[in-house]
Amino acid sequence: MSDPRMAEHMPLLTEPWDIAVAKRFVTAKEATWQRDGLGHWAILADGSYVGWGGFQKEGDEWDFGLVLRPDAFGLGAAITRAALDFARADPRIAFVTFLLPPSRRNLGALARLGARFVGEVEHAGASFRKFRLEMD
Repeated sequence: MSDPRMAEHMPLLTEPWDIAVAKRFVTAKEATWQRDGLGHWAILADGSYVGWGGFQKEGDEWDFGLVLRPDAFGLGAAITRAALDFARADPRIAFVTFLLPPSRRNLGALARLGARFVGEVEHAGASFRKFRLEMD
């Protein structure tokens, strides 16, 4: 999260990423597991940490997010497919939303998944493009 290439596409990352910010972040993500019974995972490939992602409840919707280390960008499609298979098997999740910042220009992967554009939304003071994917 301290890599400038990451921060460029993360409008909610508004302060320097240091140990105190990381601890607050992890505490907040762990709280979603307590509140909703689901949240984000640390993602490993061949035993090495490559990023984090998963599902977070936003109101009545389950939002999917994925943040990978730059050297693991090529793993995004496979990780997303596995996560969506998990969502399809979870009776709580009828659909998944994706919030992408306006800086993200390549949206072809969402179209290939079958996600449809819902509209522009504001979340935590930042603008995002919202997409929705039905799980049936």
